[in-house]
Amino acid sequence: MTHLTQIPAGMRASFIAFLFAAFATLGPQPAPAGDDLRSGVNRVNLAWRTAAEQQEILGEIAASGVTDIRLSLSRPVDRSIDALKIADALGLNILLEIQLSNKSYYPPGLKPRTGHDRVWDIHRLSDLDLEKYRTELSSALTRIDEAGIRLEAVEPGNEINISPYNGDLHVYPVRGVRTARSIDELRNRSAFEKGLDKYVDSLRITRDLLDATVHSREAKLVSSGLSDMRAQTADRLGLERLDAGEVIDLLQERGLDEIVDAYGIHIYPGNRTASAIERRIGELLEFCLPAETGHPCWITEWGVANTSQECPVDDGKREVVVRNVLQTFDDLSDTGRLEAVFYYDWDSHDRYSVWRCGGLSPAGALAVGLEEK
Repeated sequence: MTHLTQIPAGMRASFIAFLFAAFATLGPQPAPAGDDLRSGVNRVNLAWRTAAEQQEILGEIAASGVTDIRLSLSRPVDRSIDALKIADALGLNILLEIQLSNKSYYPPGLKPRTGHDRVWDIHRLSDLDLEKYRTELSSALTRIDEAGIRLEAVEPGNEINISPYNGDLHVYPVRGVRTARSIDELRNRSAFEKGLDKYVDSLRITRDLLDATVHSREAKLVSSGLSDMRAQTADRLGLERLDAGEVIDLLQERGLDEIVDAYGIHIYPGNRTASAIERRIGELLEFCLPAETGHPCWITEWGVANTSQECPVDDGKREVVVRNVLQTFDDLSDTGRLEAVFYYDWDSHDRYSVWRCGGLSPAGALAVGLEEK
């Protein structure tokens, strides 16, 4: 396959335009048939890119054969929607993550919680203004719907069980401290629980707004992809967090299962052995159930690092780990506990990216479902 980076710069814009026009005639592609596991890729922060950059990046993704993509609705919203229009016209099925860090969803002038210059300052979920959220999201979804875009799934929030994405969780001024092991040990349990209340209310609002659309009323609603950060890692970084399973329990007590279609989870297994990967993923996904008896999971981020920046890329070690991860995913899919996986990420993260040296790396092609396992 010819890659965009192999095309002379003077011809690249014309080729991108050709790709855009060709895929635009196809419309959204159907979901995988039967019980096949939906496989896609993340591309973060496209709202920060120019229109030409958005078209080039999304054109590369579509031309590679990837069918599903996780994109964000973030500020600036206009550019987020521009990216959705391009992805939709290219035939990409869209999982839309709604970034709850958007300051438009909070009272004006509200000061975010500090990250002590180690992670970003972020608003407290307990301060979420539900009416502002409804108004702003309604406007965005209306524009998306009027553009004829069909969303496959919507995922409000990201990693709300760790402090970098939830201001109700504490960031310690220094690293190397013992952090909470359960909700009982949180620095501000009442604020965290209030934030969970707000979060479940935001899910209800999202469901209502999706039901009012023409094209996305059948979109699956996926709860926030929860982080798999271990307590020991949190101690080392000085970041408060809770296990994903405990947060799912707390959300279920608040009515989660009556609203969502699937649970979101993130998995970064590291360079473990096949048996260790199977054991770790099995532990993390204990709450994932077949649709007949509960709710399945969507892994909206997963990744395996390759720190090498050499070209041509040496992806052999990562390929072995990816194969082991995918085997575990397949086993969970066969039992109905796992419906979709989205690799993190396409080209914007040096360690995890699959687009290397002007093309898909061997492990990358495998991870996004373009090579046989």
